[in-house]
Amino acid sequence: MKKILSLIIVVFFIGCKGDETKEIETVSAPENDSIADDNIISDAILGEEEVEFNLGEANRLAELPLGCIETEYPNKLGQTLENEEALGTPKELHPAFYGCFDWHSSVHAHWSLVSLLKQFPDLEKEEAIREKLKNSLSAENILAEVDYFKRPQSESYERTYGWAWLLKLAEELKTWEDPLAKELDANLQPLTDLVVQRYLDFFPKLNYPIRVGEHSNTAFGMSFAYDFAQSTEDQKLMDAISKRARDFYLSDDNCPVNWEPGGYDFLSPCLQEVDIMLRILPKNAFNLWINDFMPDLKNEDFTMEVGEVSDRTDGKLVHLDGLNFSRAWVFYHLANKYPEDFGHLRSLASEHVSYSFPNLVGDTYEGGHWLGSFAIYALEAASKE
Repeated sequence: MKKILSLIIVVFFIGCKGDETKEIETVSAPENDSIADDNIISDAILGEEEVEFNLGEANRLAELPLGCIETEYPNKLGQTLENEEALGTPKELHPAFYGCFDWHSSVHAHWSLVSLLKQFPDLEKEEAIREKLKNSLSAENILAEVDYFKRPQSESYERTYGWAWLLKLAEELKTWEDPLAKELDANLQPLTDLVVQRYLDFFPKLNYPIRVGEHSNTAFGMSFAYDFAQSTEDQKLMDAISKRARDFYLSDDNCPVNWEPGGYDFLSPCLQEVDIMLRILPKNAFNLWINDFMPDLKNEDFTMEVGEVSDRTDGKLVHLDGLNFSRAWVFYHLANKYPEDFGHLRSLASEHVSYSFPNLVGDTYEGGHWLGSFAIYALEAASKE
């Protein structure tokens, strides 16, 4: 089956290359005049309950990134020191993205603020958010970030998880019709260009995919980068990702989902692979592929127990809350794109959101500095029905 499918894909890709780029839509903002205080952007049905992604909830979620993007310590730098002069405080090294414990969490905290403000322009702290974004994402700060990435020992810095979130932030800015977004996007562009080039340089050298439930997962890094490439019509980046995703995953069968989750997972190795293939394969090819890879997803009785967190003060164990959100957004993506085959997964997605959502605000910094971004992205996916 896989050899036949490979031939089908090659023929289709050569003959209809342009069509596959239309397979997934980027998230776009609602019209400003359609948003009121009690407007519901998304209703995620959570078993017996319902989470309303409305202005009140958005105000609550905004407190998480607002509370950490200027919080310098505690901090995990994750750097390789090439010499004594490479030492510095987080703010000295990363004037744009020094808060929220680590670089990538700071990046997706900024994405969270942009995303929330884009959807809910009447946020209570709208002025403060705009000011903080303008201060963080100044042209000067971004050029300093570029300089850091160009250090001799930083070629693999934040590869590819942080790269993916940087492109998600850039995508959000580029698709937001607001004067501030245009200014910040222009400031961010040198770092955006650098990260795109890092992707183009890295993927041809990567001989094998990384199938884990944490930051280095290849499929996750591909998915967000593909969204960016599609929204900006960067055909070169789309082609590079599409080629390597086929190389890595097209022949995969029977993903061992019963091995999941791992104790520290915040991504599902199986479902992240589904997520990238959902983006790059046309419908018939995806249908053939999923029948070999995870056929049970089409079963209306398919279920998957939520990842249970035993201690939310433990920075690794709380990863499982993130797993619940990332599983949910893949289920929503499937249900949204092919409701006839996967519509039943919406309820399973909502069960996963339901378990972890109540613990976001007011919990420990171990989860509070990053989990809001995962929740927002999952709720955005839920709203696309």
